[in-house]
Amino acid sequence: MKKKINIQFLIITLLAILTTVSLSIFVFYELFKQEVMADLKTNTQLLVETDAWEQIVEKKDAGALDDGVKQLRLTLVDGTGEVILDTNAEVGSMDNHSARPEISQALQTGEGQAIRQSSTIGKNAFYYAIRLENGSVLRTAKEAGSITSVFESILPVIVILCVLLFALCMILSHFLTGSIIEPIENLADNLDASDSVKVYKELVPFVQTIKKQHEDIMRNATMRQEFTANVSHELKTPLTSISGYSELIESGMAADEDIVRFAAEIHKNSNRLLTLINDIIRLSELDQVEEQNCFEELDIYDIAQNCVEMLRLSAKKHDVTMELHGVHRIICANRQMMDELVYNLCDNAIRYNNPGGRVDITVDAAVAFDKTAETGATIIEVKDTGIGISKEHQERIFERFYRVDKSRSKSTGGTGLGLAIVKHIVAAHKNASLSLTSEPGKGTCIRVAFKMKTNLE
Repeated sequence: MKKKINIQFLIITLLAILTTVSLSIFVFYELFKQEVMADLKTNTQLLVETDAWEQIVEKKDAGALDDGVKQLRLTLVDGTGEVILDTNAEVGSMDNHSARPEISQALQTGEGQAIRQSSTIGKNAFYYAIRLENGSVLRTAKEAGSITSVFESILPVIVILCVLLFALCMILSHFLTGSIIEPIENLADNLDASDSVKVYKELVPFVQTIKKQHEDIMRNATMRQEFTANVSHELKTPLTSISGYSELIESGMAADEDIVRFAAEIHKNSNRLLTLINDIIRLSELDQVEEQNCFEELDIYDIAQNCVEMLRLSAKKHDVTMELHGVHRIICANRQMMDELVYNLCDNAIRYNNPGGRVDITVDAAVAFDKTAETGATIIEVKDTGIGISKEHQERIFERFYRVDKSRSKSTGGTGLGLAIVKHIVAAHKNASLSLTSEPGKGTCIRVAFKMKTNLE
């Protein structure tokens, strides 16, 4: 990164130097041209006002002029464009000058000027012409070579200055890059203590995001470790029972009247093990982001009704009464996930209920529960009269393998994953939300709300 920033700084510096030098030369050249043309105009007007040009015509020589004027080329042209006198060329070899821009302009407006290549001497030159009282035109000229020679003489100085300036910028760029990168490097080396590292205010949101992601990664790592430990423990318990009972039967130590009881225990633990494995597999599937989930319009009341019929035997076994209330409501959701969601909520309400208790499942419009709710939204509510959940446990009840009453959970055959599956299913539906209210000894109420319209893609 340092190298890249250094290179970018140097490229910018080089472009800035070249651009500045080019613009400076262009500006100075334009100013120089204006100055040269102004001098030509002044000298020409001076020649006219002092009648010095007449002396040149008489003597056909510019030797009597001042040294400053001697460097100029003087040309006298009559009104038709024929050359009368030229201090730098033979008149006989020169063609008609009426088509020259400066001559033509002077004949028409009284004065003219041009910068062009002379066809007579073959060099670029500055021209200024003025019309005299007798109708002829006096033109002065100065070779452009005398101007470019000035720039050629200072070119080595300009190159040396550019090189020195570029070298200085290289040194400054190195230190500037280091000062820019230093806070980032310090942050990388002290991510755990990022609050004590001074960074640019522009990096604060970035640092906060990185810190949050780092905390999330650490939290997820801890949760995975806990999940692995819990899975190992949960799998070990039924396997130990199965292994123990089967070993007693195999060794012949079990009496005939005990074999049936041991077989029943093996069967019960096998079912528990199978249920646990199925729940773990399902959680792993839900952990993966599924972009192709099939959402459709379905009647959540019909799903709840099927679930109630399916769990009637389990409810009777636990001495719990189940009742379905409400009306038919259409939601947009995944059918398989809704079957699992309602089943897990009802199964959990049965397992953690009291003998003679109730489980009431209600499907209705959200406004039937709360007058301020969104119009068109749907709520499915599962309410029981069970053991309830205290405040300190309510925030963690949807975690994997988290149990409020571990001894009761195992006695009822629960895996501790039912509500975790419910949470994942709700999270997979962007139009759904989950809420829980509970009080120890009075029961628990869990609601899943579905908005009327949402973007499920």
